[in-house]
Amino acid sequence: MIRGRDIVCISSVDWDFHWQIHHEIMSTLAAGGNRVLFIENTGVRPPGVSDISRLRQRIRNWWRSTKGFRAERENLFVYSPLFVPLPYSRAARWINRVLLFRPLRRWMAATNFRRPIAWTFLPTPTAIDLIGDVDPSLTIYYCADDFSASSHAARRIVGFEDALLAEADLVFVTSDRLAARARRHSTRVHRFPAGVDVDGFERVRAQEDGVPSDLKALGRPVAGYVGALHQWLDQDLIASVARRMPDVAFALVGPVHSDTSRLAACGNVHLLGGRPHGEVPAYIKGFDVGLVPYRVSEYTASVYPVKLNEYLAMGVAVVATDLPEIRRFNEDHGGVIEVAGDPGEFERRIRAALLPAAPGEARRRVEAARRNSWSSRIEGMCALIARALDEREARRDGWEERLRRLYVRARRRTLEAVLAVVLAYLVLFETPAVWALASPLKMEASPRRADAIVVFAGGVGESGQAGGGYQERVKRAVDLYEAGWAPRVIISSGFVFAFKEAEVMRGLAIEHGVPAPAILLETQAANTRENVAYTRALLAQGGWRRILLVSSPYHMRRALLTWRKAAPEVEVIPEPVPQSQFYAHGRGASLNQIRGIVQEYAALAAYWWRGWI
Repeated sequence: MIRGRDIVCISSVDWDFHWQIHHEIMSTLAAGGNRVLFIENTGVRPPGVSDISRLRQRIRNWWRSTKGFRAERENLFVYSPLFVPLPYSRAARWINRVLLFRPLRRWMAATNFRRPIAWTFLPTPTAIDLIGDVDPSLTIYYCADDFSASSHAARRIVGFEDALLAEADLVFVTSDRLAARARRHSTRVHRFPAGVDVDGFERVRAQEDGVPSDLKALGRPVAGYVGALHQWLDQDLIASVARRMPDVAFALVGPVHSDTSRLAACGNVHLLGGRPHGEVPAYIKGFDVGLVPYRVSEYTASVYPVKLNEYLAMGVAVVATDLPEIRRFNEDHGGVIEVAGDPGEFERRIRAALLPAAPGEARRRVEAARRNSWSSRIEGMCALIARALDEREARRDGWEERLRRLYVRARRRTLEAVLAVVLAYLVLFETPAVWALASPLKMEASPRRADAIVVFAGGVGESGQAGGGYQERVKRAVDLYEAGWAPRVIISSGFVFAFKEAEVMRGLAIEHGVPAPAILLETQAANTRENVAYTRALLAQGGWRRILLVSSPYHMRRALLTWRKAAPEVEVIPEPVPQSQFYAHGRGASLNQIRGIVQEYAALAAYWWRGWI
């Protein structure tokens, strides 16, 4: 067993997922004195509707942790990152260098986690980028699944997996088929199928009872399955066999990841749901026969079922479909597994397994499991890891190697910064993204007859310069007045530059034909809240209840929200400036426009915080 090492595990499952080889290996390494950071699944395909619950769980995991990090047990930490789940998108990879990698680097610095062993179960671009980012002392790829055969969306993974196979210092695989593929790209391939905690199962097997009550309530005999109810489980086979054997209870213990209506329709099929890994031995103890009813497919041709050795460790007979790894297992262990194809043969094999076993048969099964214990598997892996670390250490050139690594990391971070700047420039100045953000600020309605036209002057406005927008607002008010929508204009502004802004705006309105007696001024307001408060007082004096409100497109939402809070009795019809130079835009935005949008959202947040809207 290696000890005193830091290990970053890039997992293909989440920590809270049902127990698999990822959990077993990393828990064992952590218990053996190594520090392990378990990075939860970043995916091999874009998420779909079926992944919504998993995405919600990821957000919950992030929320209950510290920036995504939590200590799960001694020496074992879990990172639940938030990231853009598009594993093959170049833009997403750039963004994830900030969302995913920057928090990781900070955590590594805070915990003095330096030059860890990178142990990945994923061969995606995200995983490859992550390995380069942590500057590993050794890279291990544990190939436990044929990802390219798992779904059509995951087929793009092949080229990246080939590259990882060629670059990894060690490649571990779980099946002969995966080994054959890996050896086309690497000479450092070693087969380590899933194992079993033999001692843990032995303790449960030695107990007199210990069978869970929900399983015991089903009666005997029981044909059982432990594991996820996923798309690779042959539900048609199970349902057909169950109908042929109404005297047998079929107990399926595991989380549901697919439609199980075909199974639920069978009265003697019982879906017991997921159970903690520590309870699995007790459930298997209650089985009279263990099932491995997988569909035979391109994907399962590479699968070594974890449950195989768990059944055997409890001395339970096993009936399985004809998978390549099942055949290999029988060759190595004297035909200890019963293999069946169609439902009729499955029924015959199960009934034969339910008969009294020959003397020593249970012991033969346990011995087969013992030869596949996790302790021996992990010791074998650790011996190879220790040797590879020694070889790499021998090849190092002291300070020259360290200096080279520092320059490589510096170049990578410089490139990241340049790419981030280029991406930000393109998004802000060459796409309509800014205007999509600005559109919720603009509110308008068709004009209606009102008591007054209220104009909120701009002060320094969006441009940051005095007098930058008042002409546009006066013109809009004049147009509404001349159209006969209201008999008076109220101008509200306490801003002063060379002259009082409100008086300058009145003069401009008079020049454009609005009679001086039809114009009222409010000259005290220093912000939107005061604009509303002081204008409300003028409206109350005149008994006026409906207004046409003129302001800039950016400002209109905040102004309306302020009116609703401070003067709900006044009906406000929004009439923003229709042709604002500052709001005019094509594809991208200017710096001034971006600043104006950001300032307006900041003002909205500040008004909400103060209770003004």
